[in-house]
Amino acid sequence: MKRFTKTENSWMLYDWANSAYSIIITTAVFPIFYKAAATEAGISASDSTAYLGYTIAIFTFILAMIGPILGTIADYQGLKKKFFSFFFFLGVTATALLAFVPSDNWLLLLICYTFAALGSTGANVFYDAFLVDATTEDRMNRVSSRGYGLGYIGSTIPFIISIAIILLSQNGIIPISSITASKLAFLITALWWGLFAIPMFKHVHQIHSIEREPKPIINSFKRLGKTLKEIKKYRAVFLFLLAYFFYIDGVGTIISMSTAYGRDLGIGATDLLIILFVTQVVAGPFAILYGRLADKFTGKKMLYVGITVYIIVCIYAYFLETTIDFWILAMLVATSQGGIQALSRSYFAKLVPKKNANEFFGFYNIFGKFASIMGPLLVGITAQATGKSSMGVFSLIILFIIGIIVLYFVPNPKEVAVEPVE
Repeated sequence: MKRFTKTENSWMLYDWANSAYSIIITTAVFPIFYKAAATEAGISASDSTAYLGYTIAIFTFILAMIGPILGTIADYQGLKKKFFSFFFFLGVTATALLAFVPSDNWLLLLICYTFAALGSTGANVFYDAFLVDATTEDRMNRVSSRGYGLGYIGSTIPFIISIAIILLSQNGIIPISSITASKLAFLITALWWGLFAIPMFKHVHQIHSIEREPKPIINSFKRLGKTLKEIKKYRAVFLFLLAYFFYIDGVGTIISMSTAYGRDLGIGATDLLIILFVTQVVAGPFAILYGRLADKFTGKKMLYVGITVYIIVCIYAYFLETTIDFWILAMLVATSQGGIQALSRSYFAKLVPKKNANEFFGFYNIFGKFASIMGPLLVGITAQATGKSSMGVFSLIILFIIGIIVLYFVPNPKEVAVEPVE
């Protein structure tokens, strides 16, 4: 396989940029910062974990509602980059604003986090859809997986800087409080995200599109309705989305709530940050490995492997008691976290008509985000009902089992001929 092109590298570099948000805001520093604020306000551990789950459910519901129609409109020539830009700037701005929220206002923290997450996930809808413009079908597995790999590897740099500032402040080596150190981490995230997104804006452009026409919004709704009416024509696409709906729910829930779960187990903040850092380092090469193995054994078989690993994770999570147990769990997640997401993205991109990539990735988003409503709610309700966070994580196993069963019936992309929606 030839070297990656400037367009491919620029597209992949956005994973490098945005993954700083994923590790520092979604997974590591913000959840710990929020949990401390909630505890200070007298909120119990199980309730604060539940409120975080409910917040994730709210912003994913909002994006799930607007994703398909925005994607359909963005299929018009020249609009994909504009929608991407709007959500990108929303996410970067809201992330920076987290640094200015009073540390004792846990509710305002969650509100600001909602806007940051809307920006990040919204931009990713259009970023994922740009995969069909950035590369060719035979290179999608490699490009998508390398993007995730670069994301995991690159995010360790701002993560190390943030951890260093936080640990140095906690040990009194630098004259700032741990609260201020955490807020600096939020600013570092926004700066990193914004800086390394520049090549995406300069070198990645919409190639596959629909010609502009009068009344674009009305016609976009009509086109969306036509897709839904002719759903049998796109059976492979929607069968894959159904499988994705279930298994990616569990993946996303474990990513977004792992830190809160670790805190509920009594694992210290410093130990959690170190564990998450090592997880990022391990996940990068494994994501790239998944792409290479997918070219050899097919993407579908590697998705089976990834889902199976997550089933093992759910079972093991129920028996967690020590920090060592959490280390083992984190390393299991690291082996498949990036690979399963990267191959889902490339598998789906091969199934959809390129001219309508935004519309279909809007559906990809709505299935993924509606799933992300169910998973955190399931964890939150189960944790509150049983008083055990471990039961909440264990309950996710059913989602992976259903996902792998439905995936079995999804045909190989080469066997599917999909016509564009006119």
